[in-house]
Amino acid sequence: MHSSAMGWFSRTSIVVAVVMIAGGARLTAQTADSVPHVRPHGMAWGRETFVLSEVLDYSPAVAARSLDYDVVAWSGGAVNRLWLKVDGGIATRGQAMHGEYQVLYGRLVSPWWDAQFGARVDQQSSNGSSASRVGAVLGLQGLAPGWFELEPSLFVTTDGNVSFDMTASYDLFLTQRFVLQPRIESTVALRDEADFGVGRGLSSTSFGLRTRFEIRREVAPSVGVVWDRSYGRTKELANLSGDATSEARVVAGLRLWW
Repeated sequence: MHSSAMGWFSRTSIVVAVVMIAGGARLTAQTADSVPHVRPHGMAWGRETFVLSEVLDYSPAVAARSLDYDVVAWSGGAVNRLWLKVDGGIATRGQAMHGEYQVLYGRLVSPWWDAQFGARVDQQSSNGSSASRVGAVLGLQGLAPGWFELEPSLFVTTDGNVSFDMTASYDLFLTQRFVLQPRIESTVALRDEADFGVGRGLSSTSFGLRTRFEIRREVAPSVGVVWDRSYGRTKELANLSGDATSEARVVAGLRLWW
């Protein structure tokens, strides 16, 4: 009787272990499908594609009523990827616009970080004048300890101008669907680029605080406030051209990914 009970217990333990392993594997697969930063292993180039519109904001109270966007897309596998990044803004009143367009090769250098290098083109127009610049980009993208998303990059133009950009954000889940996201963008330049209103030193910062409601993980309307500010030489250039050096604006938008 004792032997029979032990046999039943052993068989039951094996069944439970198999169920737990299968359930864990299924949960891991679901997580990898739903969270962009969790990558399935074993893929070199692969055929995975991901598109994220992190920022798609409209500022109704600003005179230009601008539409700002920040879209990131990649195609490939866990190790090698082709990246496309588009960041900028368009005035819905008037002709002003500015945009940054990057095409990058990315390679996984740690479980949470991609090293990236490629080409970048900047364009801007305002008050009938326009400017553009082209150069090379070297950067990183990934998660820092504490689940902060960081995107530092070094931009060197064909004219030899060097600037450093940093974007950092953090998702704080207030509930399962309400998410508060602080986001900061800053630029440091080594030389003046008057055509782009960029001065040497700490050029500008943009701090946003948005709250989004995830109807689905892929679709989330948001509202928030964004503070833009110029510093030092960039502030002087803004004053000379009659542009604002500090601005706070209310934004409404969407965060989308697929």
